[in-house]
Amino acid sequence: MTDLGGRGARPRAVRPAGQTADLPPGYPPEYVRLVTLRGGRSVLIRPIQPGDAPALAEAIESADADTIGRRFLGGRPQVTPGLLDYLTTVDYTSRFVLVAVEPASQRGVAIARYEPAGQDGTAEVAIAVTPGWRDAGLATELLRMLARAATERGIHTFTGTYLAGNRPVTALINEADGPASQVTSRGIAEFSVPLAPGSRAPGPDHQASPAGSGPG
Repeated sequence: MTDLGGRGARPRAVRPAGQTADLPPGYPPEYVRLVTLRGGRSVLIRPIQPGDAPALAEAIESADADTIGRRFLGGRPQVTPGLLDYLTTVDYTSRFVLVAVEPASQRGVAIARYEPAGQDGTAEVAIAVTPGWRDAGLATELLRMLARAATERGIHTFTGTYLAGNRPVTALINEADGPASQVTSRGIAEFSVPLAPGSRAPGPDHQASPAGSGPG
C-alpha cells in the first residue's frame, strides 16, 4: 500500500471504449470511470485486463526507486511472464485490480489491488501512484472504488503493510471512521482497517474522501 494521499477527485461513469467481446470473464464494466482530479487533470480508472501485461512490465521496469520502495518495500521484482500473468489475470471477486490511465497517452499512472489475506472477509490492499500524479486525489479515489468493490463482494476488512515514514498513508489510516489498528516494527507498519457496509465511489458531484466510509 502506498501514496494514499490527496483529496478532490470528481468521478463520473463512462462506457468502456471499444471493449465488448474481448473483455475477460467476470469483467465489471461498472467500475470504468473518468475522474477529474484536483487541479483539473482527468484520468480513466478501470479494472485491469490480461492485455495490460506489457504496460505493467514497462511500468515496473521504469519506475523510480522511491516508487519501487513504497510499493514492494524492497528491491525491484524480477519481471517474468508468470508474474505478469498473476498480476493482470484476476477473478474480480477474491482478487480485484484497478488501473488508472491517462486518456491522451493511454499511459498507466497508478494501480490499486486487493488480494486474499488468509482470513474470510479480509483482503490485503496495495496502491502505487507514479510521482507526477500524487497529491491530487488519485490514490484516495482508487481506494474508494476498491473499497466499494470489496464490500460488494463480502470483504469487511482491509489490511496492508507500508513504510512507516510514508506520512500520507498514516494520515489516511488515522482518518478512518472505523477503529483502525496499526503495529510498527523496524520501519515497517502493518495496519488493519474495517470497511463500512455500503462503501461506494462518489457520484459526479461528490468530492472524494477516504475509501467510502471505511479506511482513509
